[in-house]
Amino acid sequence: IMSVIRKHLFYLPEKQEECFDDVLLKIWQNIESFDENKSTFRNWAAAVAKYQAIDYLRSYRKELQTVNIEDAVIVQEDHALAGMIEKEINLEVEKMLECLKPQDRELFYKLYVEEKSMKQISCETGIKQEVIYNRLSRGRKKLRRNILEERGA
Repeated sequence: IMSVIRKHLFYLPEKQEECFDDVLLKIWQNIESFDENKSTFRNWAAAVAKYQAIDYLRSYRKELQTVNIEDAVIVQEDHALAGMIEKEINLEVEKMLECLKPQDRELFYKLYVEEKSMKQISCETGIKQEVIYNRLSRGRKKLRRNILEERGA
């Protein structure tokens, strides 16, 4: 678990222990979703660690973007670190979404990465919200199948 976390949080060693604790908590809280017929416990735990580490990268990216002016001592943001984190997140997202059609990939990116609302996405793409919901539902099923295949289930 720790090697997976270190791989994704290489540039944030101060976050690794906290992430490890959260991974153990998530495993404990979600143990009922583990299915030994689909994957080994080791692979399942590694996947939990991977996605938790990616969540930590996202939250760190948001921390860099938002600063409370009252609490802040004007500190220059580490642009190199932010750039590397952004690049790693983008690579992971691209890798995860590569099994989808380009139009579905764009919808996932707008909703989950750019955090746009369904209404905004509908206006930008000209696709009805109901159609977007259907495409996202089918896309999530396809992603689940793809992730299970990667784990060897």
